[in-house]
Amino acid sequence: MMREAVIVDAVRTPIGKRNGFLSGVHPVDLSAQVLGAIVNRTGIDPATVDDVVWGCVTQLGDQSSNVGRFAVLAAGWPEHVPGVTITRACGSSQQAVDFAAHAVMAGQYDLVVAGGVESMSRVPIGSSRATGQPYGPAVLQRYGGFGFHQGVSAELVAERWGFSRQQLDEFSAGSHAKAAAAIDEGMFTDHIVPVEIDGTKFTEDEGLRRATSAESLAGLKPSFKPDGVIHAGNASQISDAAAALLITTPERARELGLTPVARYHSGAVTGADPVLMLTGPIPATEKVLRRAGLRIDDIGVFEVNEAFAPVPMAWLVDTGAEPGRLNPLGGAIAVGHPLGASGAILMSRMLARMRRENLQYGLQTMCEGGGTANATVIELI
Repeated sequence: MMREAVIVDAVRTPIGKRNGFLSGVHPVDLSAQVLGAIVNRTGIDPATVDDVVWGCVTQLGDQSSNVGRFAVLAAGWPEHVPGVTITRACGSSQQAVDFAAHAVMAGQYDLVVAGGVESMSRVPIGSSRATGQPYGPAVLQRYGGFGFHQGVSAELVAERWGFSRQQLDEFSAGSHAKAAAAIDEGMFTDHIVPVEIDGTKFTEDEGLRRATSAESLAGLKPSFKPDGVIHAGNASQISDAAAALLITTPERARELGLTPVARYHSGAVTGADPVLMLTGPIPATEKVLRRAGLRIDDIGVFEVNEAFAPVPMAWLVDTGAEPGRLNPLGGAIAVGHPLGASGAILMSRMLARMRRENLQYGLQTMCEGGGTANATVIELI
């Protein structure tokens, strides 16, 4: 009989903006902070952790050579505790959670930490492509030489779904407004790990711009096409952060005196057109709902990563989900998208909403470079 996997705790650092307060922290040390927080909050003996499954997208420079393993050592955990670093582009830490839950359900792990990190200040986005061509000639030939540029893909999605510049900017301003309200209501307080740097303690996401409005965004220049609709204000922010979740079985949780907060219900991953790579969350959502035996209306909250405004907007149109359930605490447009950490951050944000509103089911999904997407359903306990 398949075992259950449950989430005991979810923590994250505040999200730092590019060259902001977290830029001076090595990603290994940033990862170690959330690992330490998991131990401090739950009281587990780190020696009993079977593995640390860690997402990180740009694995070179300060993020090379297995960040997950070195995070274990930086946290002071016993040397026998392993760590692995994985990538599924922007969904890396969501995939880390999925892999960890799957291993627990299969009986290969009893206690595992999953999450991820990205220091985009120290290891800039796209730097892994600086000296090579990752797609290969056969892939480029198959798709007519298209370079699989996410910004251009966002323009194509906006065009296909007929979104105007004003609609995109209104959605983006709404993300800032919702994130500001969530911060003011203390929605993130319980799961943010304060980071202290040079005597200053940081506890809030740095990228939020409270004065953002659709009118202020209207003055920004398009980023990818001279007459385009995508710009810095309706795209996710370049950011730094780390996040982690503790996953185990209900039986092991009881043995350790821990109280699970949610059950891993279902997960799915799918591919989509790599030219329109940002549309993957739509079929991924359909797939995970089929697997879960649920309808879209059964889900109380959705977290759809705001890589670009057209992504959640197109998802909303095609799924028919209730708009008020989508990203109710804001998203990456407002507070940032630290690639390898974002999946775990979305999970922590979704759990906060589910617990506050007593919502039975939550679903998160992320578009990913190359045209893949993860979708995960969790159930409140």
